[in-house]
Amino acid sequence: MVSASALVELAVIVSVNAALAALATRYFRYQMNTRWGAALFTLVFVPLGYLVTTLVLAGFLGLGSGLFSNNGTLLAVTWALPFALGVSFDLFWMPAPEEVELPASAEQK
Repeated sequence: MVSASALVELAVIVSVNAALAALATRYFRYQMNTRWGAALFTLVFVPLGYLVTTLVLAGFLGLGSGLFSNNGTLLAVTWALPFALGVSFDLFWMPAPEEVELPASAEQK
């Protein structure tokens, strides 16, 4: 039986990874001039960020330990699900970078 605290710990891991994916996708979409560049950087650097968050949250802090006996299920829930949530949040809910007007910086005045 899974305890309530283990489910809360899993929710923390999924939330942190989804936020990382959403923020990284947004950053790459703003910084890259091409769609392929943003997609490539998202596909490469978000999993590297997941590696760090997984080592810190699951390894060092011990969150979510013992929830899954199958490694495939663990990867699907802690990496694939947050990646899909974060990227789809940025792509479908946030406005496109071209539609957002940024304020002029002090250097340009």
